[in-house]
Amino acid sequence: MKKLTILFLFFTSIGFAQDIIPTEKSPVKVTPILHGTVVLEYEDITIYVDPYGGAERFSKQKKADIVLITDIHGDHHNQETLDGLDLSQTIIIAPSAVAEKLPANTYKSVEVLGNGETKSLLGIEISAIPMYNLPETSDSRHPKGRGNGYILNLGEKNFYLSGDTEDIPEMRSLNNIDVAFVCMNLPYTMDVEQAASAVSAFKPGIVYPYHYRGGNGLSDVEKFKTLVNGSTPEIEVRLRNWYPEN
Repeated sequence: MKKLTILFLFFTSIGFAQDIIPTEKSPVKVTPILHGTVVLEYEDITIYVDPYGGAERFSKQKKADIVLITDIHGDHHNQETLDGLDLSQTIIIAPSAVAEKLPANTYKSVEVLGNGETKSLLGIEISAIPMYNLPETSDSRHPKGRGNGYILNLGEKNFYLSGDTEDIPEMRSLNNIDVAFVCMNLPYTMDVEQAASAVSAFKPGIVYPYHYRGGNGLSDVEKFKTLVNGSTPEIEVRLRNWYPEN
């Protein structure tokens, strides 16, 4: 897969680096915020993924047209952050376990997506796919079917957001992913070796390690990059700062 070019725009006042990813239509702007939180801008649509860390982190961002929430935990469904944002004209997309916790009459609409379901909203096709821990047990932090990973089609390119998952068959079997955001933090998701193995299996054009703060601090994303490029050098691994306070 042909590597995509990149332009960096540095916002020194808030410390964010923004990537510009070209598509057949308009470019997609990718802004890391914190942990598993990212802002995507495409044409005139702004998408927040798992807003977390306080509303002030979004003070330099455009208002969200769409908010994607992957799961019930506080670093994904963070009601305090949501409450601090003006989301009155925002569509929330979430699994049912999250949707039932959201306050009524606060957002433009709440769209429930379950694993395997797809909706087109504001001209963007959004698919929910499984995210879960292995082995599947009754006391799993992330049981299969509760949370969602997401695939967004933006400008004919597919963007995959893993949510909290391990090296599951559904991720390994993904096809035609242009840009992937993949988690790696023990004991909650998977280690860098598992993440690198999975990414090398489904071969996205670009991969961003994100959500990499775990029980023992930050995961070794440089090792992740080395492992991925050792087996699949055609994948572009982009290391960005998801933890500006560190």
